Amino acid sequence: MQRLKCFLIWLLLLEGQAFEIPTNGVSEFAEYDNLVELAPDKLQFVPENRRHQLLATMWVLRTEPGSSAHVSFKPTVAQQRKCSNCSETAVDGELVVVYDVNREDTTGKLEVFNGYFVHFFAPENLEPIPKNILFVIDVSGSMWGIKMKQTVEAMKTILDDLRTEDQFSVVDFNHNVRTWRNDLVSATKTQTADAKRYIEKIQPSGGTNINEALLRAIFILNEANNLGLLDPSSVSLIILVSDGDPTVGELKLSKIQKNVKQNIQDNISLFSLGIGFDVDYDFLKRLSNENRGIAQRIYGNQDTSSQLKKFYNQVSTPLLRNVQFNYPQASVTDVTQNSFHNYFGGSEILVAGRFDPSKITEVESIVTATSTNTELVLETLSQMDDLEDFLSKDKHADPDFTKKLWAYLTINQLLAERSLAPTAAIKRKITKTILQMSLEHHIVTPLTAMVIENDAGDERMLADAPPQDHSCCSGALYYGSKVASGSIPSWANPSPTPVMAMLAVGAKPLESTPPPHVIRVENDPHFIIYLPKSQKNICFNIDSKPGKILSLVSDPELGILVNGQLIGAKKPENGKLSTYFGKLGFYFQHENMKIEISTETITLSHGSSASRLSWSDTAHVANQRVLVSVKKGRSVTLTLDKEMSFSVLLHRVWKKHPVNVDFLGIYVPPTNKFSPSTHGLLGQFMHEPKIHIFNERPGKDPAKPEASMEVKGHKLTVTRGLQKDYRTDIVFGTHVPCWFVHNSGKGFIDGNYRDYIVPQLYSFLKWP
Repeated sequence: MQRLKCFLIWLLLLEGQAFEIPTNGVSEFAEYDNLVELAPDKLQFVPENRRHQLLATMWVLRTEPGSSAHVSFKPTVAQQRKCSNCSETAVDGELVVVYDVNREDTTGKLEVFNGYFVHFFAPENLEPIPKNILFVIDVSGSMWGIKMKQTVEAMKTILDDLRTEDQFSVVDFNHNVRTWRNDLVSATKTQTADAKRYIEKIQPSGGTNINEALLRAIFILNEANNLGLLDPSSVSLIILVSDGDPTVGELKLSKIQKNVKQNIQDNISLFSLGIGFDVDYDFLKRLSNENRGIAQRIYGNQDTSSQLKKFYNQVSTPLLRNVQFNYPQASVTDVTQNSFHNYFGGSEILVAGRFDPSKITEVESIVTATSTNTELVLETLSQMDDLEDFLSKDKHADPDFTKKLWAYLTINQLLAERSLAPTAAIKRKITKTILQMSLEHHIVTPLTAMVIENDAGDERMLADAPPQDHSCCSGALYYGSKVASGSIPSWANPSPTPVMAMLAVGAKPLESTPPPHVIRVENDPHFIIYLPKSQKNICFNIDSKPGKILSLVSDPELGILVNGQLIGAKKPENGKLSTYFGKLGFYFQHENMKIEISTETITLSHGSSASRLSWSDTAHVANQRVLVSVKKGRSVTLTLDKEMSFSVLLHRVWKKHPVNVDFLGIYVPPTNKFSPSTHGLLGQFMHEPKIHIFNERPGKDPAKPEASMEVKGHKLTVTRGLQKDYRTDIVFGTHVPCWFVHNSGKGFIDGNYRDYIVPQLYSFLKWP
């Protein structure tokens, strides 16, 4: 059975989040060991099929120390019999092992190898988007009994899971169509409780009028949208639950499909759940695929309730809308579906394509999407590994995995297109392509079969493709479309800011020369204040304690603040514990937006919603007047109205360094856009004080002359020295000459540095 084993291992690696073992009377089953790097507590073994409970003695799950697991499935031939007295052997179901892998804290990963690429997209740290959801439930006579009981139980749980910002209603139908509410209502506890009471009283009877029920649900959503009752950033969903074909009203399936297509608006997704085997599942798939959703079969048994709830969990948390993957390089071709209506939390989108390795060795991707009140751009530039590097990543690495996964995605998407083909000629053309690719890449499809042969060559078995189950397969939740890679929305081209150039769309990352004169804070922390009128750089240090929060910019009139929290080095050096900025908080009060930047993550909060970006991403996020641009592993630039900007640099140190820690630097160009009431350690210098530097003379250190400086009624002794600007050279920096003010800037800053300590990261400075 070695050949079957190899095929199943490949199938496991292909599916990503789950794999199925077809159990068709085989007397020996392969074992799986150390195939993936498992995420902690993310391995779930499901020892049951969809219609029959498997005996527990058939399988063994053993978790190994570390991140490995060993799964063994070895039912005897007797255990596989359809019944105790049956001679036929074939367990009527499949074994499913669900797992997840350890993921980096990033929004996606682009694997590039051997002329093919695969883009894995699974962001998690985003605020859920409000949803408008219509449940359309079949209550015809065929739903009587266990089906209806299980559906009611599932709906009660689903309604409890709705968020208060969601809107919903319920449509139930047999030969007639009824609604719990004729319009959408907020999912308050009172409303959901009333909806549960309504569902509990349903008594199944009569025929099945699917056409009228769907048109009623579509009308409710369309009307609410036309009247402006829906949040513009929300997601609209229809979930149809039915166990049979139409018997009342419009009976022609193609006509129902046409009616739905003509009436449903582009912002609505239709998901169909077919209970049992009396329903035309192919019709439900066509119906949903045409309208930005998917269909799923629900097996009508004691497990119906959990299957319904499991499906709802997949679509319960929309995180992004209008997700589009762009690969602007001309050498990238044959990209799979790359435009998706929605992205749901806990799922994953896969996009694959080909490229010419003789022309490019790295692939660029630009993902655009819309979150809650936020436009998002994510950029990735991934270099192709050579064979040695690729194989060194994992002892089970398959050099052809990108090619196989591209072929698998392409074939499955062609199968979906085939089911929607408008003419016989187009269907034949698609069928021919599927057959060619299936044979070339050795993939079993509904149009092909696999011959299994034992090692001796004297026994053969014909295996058809296992039935597709959208509940198990990574990326299967999404049926998208193809768009040209160059069709990037206009908002996805962020304008360059005065501090740091944005990444050019469609080109390699570029950086323009930053302005030579800025106000900045680096290292321990070193403040460098550039005074434009005097054309002088004035420096000072702040010697405070770890955990203290310093006010950098505080403008209560404009509602803008920047505060920084100090962290300490790992241990003192030469009797002194160095401190650095480990966290920065930006608050734009009028936009109700807070941005927290640490050495680990970038968190954006808008009102009660929050999302998080990683330093592993290159991204642009537009929210009203604020643009946030993250350059992978290097910098964050915040721009307000294209007039006011702040730039934050990330400094990474060797993790095992005995003293140093990662820290942040901040750069602010002088501007007259702040109000006269602006204050803070940096803010007070937005309105330049007069200074006079004179009597330059040799200092104690011959390399550091001294001088006298008059400022704010004080006469200070300052020392000439050099500080670092890291904007163009993040490692070594560029020397900047400045006059250094001793004693934590005393006399140059207003008051004492302790006056600038604030209680919270988003507290405005209350100046004495």
